[in-house]
Amino acid sequence: MRITTALTTLILTAGLLAGCTQGAMTASRTTAAPQTQMTGEQVAAATAITRAPAPRPAARATPAQLDTTTPEQRAAAAQPAQAAEVRLGSTIASLGNPSEGGFWIKTPLVKERGLGRIVDPSTGKSAKVDLIPLDGPASGGSQVSLPALQLLGVSLTDLPTIEVYRP
Repeated sequence: MRITTALTTLILTAGLLAGCTQGAMTASRTTAAPQTQMTGEQVAAATAITRAPAPRPAARATPAQLDTTTPEQRAAAAQPAQAAEVRLGSTIASLGNPSEGGFWIKTPLVKERGLGRIVDPSTGKSAKVDLIPLDGPASGGSQVSLPALQLLGVSLTDLPTIEVYRP
C-alpha cells in the first residue's frame, strides 16, 4: 500500500512540474504585442530596441554574459525622449529575472503592456523599456531587466527609486 501511494504521489508531482517549463513561463512575454497609441511603424521601431533573446544556458555566469542586447540597442534605448511623456510614478526597482533578455520593467504602475521609459532621478540616465504589468499595489516595488539597470548605471544589488514614464 505504501509503495502504491508513494508511486502515485511521485507521478502526480512529475506531471505538475512538467507544465512548469521555462518556455511556458516566458511565452507570453515574447508573443504579446504592446498596447499603445503609437503607429505600427513606431511600435516596430521601439520593439527592435527593447527586445533581445534570452542568454544561452551555458553563458549564465556574469552580467556581461547575461546581457544579450547589442551595442546599437543599448545606444537607442539610452536616447532621450523624443516626445512628451506622462509620468506614471516612482517605484523601488530590483533586479528581475536575468535570464529574460531585453529592456523591460515589471511594475504595478501599469495595468496593460506597453512601451515606456525609466529614469534614475539621481543621475538623469534613462532607458526605453517594455512596460509589463505586475500584480500588487501601486506602492509595491518593480522588477527591472539586467540590461536596463546597467544602462541606468545602477548596481545590480541596489534598490534604487526610479521614475516610470509612458508616451
